Amino acid sequence: MPFSTFGLNPALVTAISELGYQKPTTIQTKAIPVILQGKDLIAAAQTGTGKTASFVLPILHQLSQAQTQKKKRIRALILVPTRELAIQVDEKIQQYAKHLPLTSLAMYGGVDEKAQKQALIDGVDVLVATPGRLLDMYGQRAVYFEEVEVMVMDEADRMLDMGFIDDINKILDRLPSDIQHLLFSATLSNKVRDLAKSAIPDPFEISIAANQASKANIEQWLITVDKDKKSALLSHLIKENQWQQALIFIETKHGAAKLAAQLEKRGIEAEAFHSGRSQAIRTRLLEEFKAGKIRYLIATGVGARGIDIHELTRVVNYDLPFPADEYVHRIGRTGRADAKGEAISLVSKDNFKNLCMIESRLGHLIERREVAGFEPKKPVPISILNYVPKHKRNPQQ
Repeated sequence: MPFSTFGLNPALVTAISELGYQKPTTIQTKAIPVILQGKDLIAAAQTGTGKTASFVLPILHQLSQAQTQKKKRIRALILVPTRELAIQVDEKIQQYAKHLPLTSLAMYGGVDEKAQKQALIDGVDVLVATPGRLLDMYGQRAVYFEEVEVMVMDEADRMLDMGFIDDINKILDRLPSDIQHLLFSATLSNKVRDLAKSAIPDPFEISIAANQASKANIEQWLITVDKDKKSALLSHLIKENQWQQALIFIETKHGAAKLAAQLEKRGIEAEAFHSGRSQAIRTRLLEEFKAGKIRYLIATGVGARGIDIHELTRVVNYDLPFPADEYVHRIGRTGRADAKGEAISLVSKDNFKNLCMIESRLGHLIERREVAGFEPKKPVPISILNYVPKHKRNPQQ
């Protein structure tokens, strides 16, 4: 069905049509009507499923009916865990609202606050903010909450993992009691449900995560390799397959910098992207990666939150993540909007437990491959999903 069937403001329908949106995704089909009805909502939706549009479009529709009357007042608040996600969501808002007289602002730390304060004075309808900077600006009386109509907690699981629970509760305590609450999370863990219970008394619930944890349009496979050969293998894969671009996930900042240096020695230019780099550098790297000027970006899991490349064809798990849900987050960076994607993991024997947890989460085994010249001396054991007890094995085997 087309977006026009939701009854959205025609200006929004025009904007998304110009962006090439043809039909709503599953989360958009389920969430938009609920939000338009003014109901509170908690939703489990994985990265890459179109969740941002599922709450931004109905919010913009509602806000298009009127405008804020006072300076420093906002009408919609979207809380996000990272600077990159704040920038990404704000970009989407501006794209969708291009034909509407609505304004938005991404507010986050690590940059001069003067420009953010001035934007609030000039007038902001939708504020996308990280919790810490928002509380700081609220304490300085740079922003007021009494005109807020709707509040979104985006990637709630990540905000809780990053220790924002106290800040979130402080913000919730300061918001009007009669506003619409929306919570989006990749998983509805116990921590997320506890937050939802305290913040949203009687929400409508949507969950599409369980049956979309492993998207059919993303080809997933792994290569078994010894840990000390991973860097050489990655270089081989890039050169042998002539990869045009790849987002490479690694666990630590130090590891990212080390891998970038190792690739450089082999004639491959790559950049390390992590929370230890300044906001200005991270913003530049992200823009250059999106533009194709940087072909290989090595990112830590936290640093990569908010990376949204529409046509990214490939992600590589240089290190397998923990917990298993993080794997789903990572591979969701490719294959967005039903495009084809590829997710490759480099797996050594010490990754076995993580691999078992990931495959259990997916509900299927990930195809295993070996690359000539990189066969592991320490074989990766058989996966638990494929394990057959001794008493059930065929004696002829």
